[in-house]
Amino acid sequence: MNLTDWIGTVGVFTLLLAYFLVALNAIDPKGIVYILLNLIGAVVAGVASYFLNYWPFITLEGAWTAVSLYSLVGYFRVRVKPSA
Repeated sequence: MNLTDWIGTVGVFTLLLAYFLVALNAIDPKGIVYILLNLIGAVVAGVASYFLNYWPFITLEGAWTAVSLYSLVGYFRVRVKPSA
């Protein structure tokens, strides 16, 4: 395996780990661990896809990254509510 393969493998493993942990009820699907695993996995897999110049997966991982970032912002927005 070359470096791009290793990068892609780490990214995909991270995404699958997040899904597996949620399926086992080991983590909260709205929790920070799940959000970060998805974000990191999508970015890493996206980088590997970029190195391969494989646009279908660049698009997929870009969308996955955007959704994860949106979830991360929402996660912190709920926890940092302004005082009335």
